[in-house]
Amino acid sequence: MGLTASAVAFVVSLLVGGLGIFVGGLVVTGTSDYEHAVWTALIGALVWGIASFLFGWLPAIGPLLTLLAYVWVVKRRYPGGWINAAAIALLAWAASVGIIRLLAEYGVEGLGATGVPGV
Repeated sequence: MGLTASAVAFVVSLLVGGLGIFVGGLVVTGTSDYEHAVWTALIGALVWGIASFLFGWLPAIGPLLTLLAYVWVVKRRYPGGWINAAAIALLAWAASVGIIRLLAEYGVEGLGATGVPGV
């Protein structure tokens, strides 16, 4: 895959992740700002990567610390506490999986959802 194709795939994956977070934020807090959601996805992906590098190697607790770091980003970016942030993250995951499946039905395959762990 060339540089241009990689950049396009990254941007599309970021937009999918942002859409997932947008859905979660809208349902949980009523926040309807897609740009805010895309920025949250980008920041969340960066924090996920850093936390995974620092803590991911720890048995059992490493993945939990990495996930908590991601949920912390959502908590900082959206109103509410840890419960709201966890709910937004869970809904973002479910929405992103649904979006990727829908895109696959139309022949768009190989995408992820940057900024939404596990997708």
